[in-house]
Amino acid sequence: MSHDLARTRAFFGVRAAGWESRFPDDGPAYAAAVAAMGLRPGATVLDAGCGTGRALPALRAAVGPAGRVLGADATPEMLAAAVGHGRRSSGALLLADAGALPLRPGALDAVFAAGLVPHLPDPASGLRELARVVRPGGMLALFHPIGRAALAARQGRRITDDDLRSRPRLRPLLAEAGWRLDSYVDEEDTFLAIALRGSAVPGGRAPGVPTADGEEL
Repeated sequence: MSHDLARTRAFFGVRAAGWESRFPDDGPAYAAAVAAMGLRPGATVLDAGCGTGRALPALRAAVGPAGRVLGADATPEMLAAAVGHGRRSSGALLLADAGALPLRPGALDAVFAAGLVPHLPDPASGLRELARVVRPGGMLALFHPIGRAALAARQGRRITDDDLRSRPRLRPLLAEAGWRLDSYVDEEDTFLAIALRGSAVPGGRAPGVPTADGEEL
């Protein structure tokens, strides 16, 4: 296990049990972000860094019974909390690092990622990995339930253009990884950047492996 992955697991592991009680009002923002993606019934979608699985019910409702929903997180305690909240009924749960997903190239139609980018040890590499597992023309939604300014104030810091989620930083970062920024919203009560996957993505291949429901992607 890498030092960065161990640090991430340590940080989120001790916070998993009380995570949703810290942010009890975020549910509607998650649902609105998923609705903005315009997912089609029958689509296959991944919540990368799913945490307690708060987005999974909305993703399931969007893709319907014929669709497939996966939630991947690197922290076992977060996935245990997701099970405790009944989120397994909405999608299969995978213990997996978002930077090295056990999925075949082009297996997904879309990826939803809440608060993920700042926690990627190598954001460009992580975004390339997300592009690898999404089909050409597929979608990536980078979300946070509050905007950059509100988040900076919550953390006691000032907002700057050095933030990876600022439009000037995010657009070229996505382009380098094989994504085209399609829309960008940064408001007090939400952050949502939607990008589309190009036809060519740098990176290698990884074999499909069984998911938590026993099927392979």
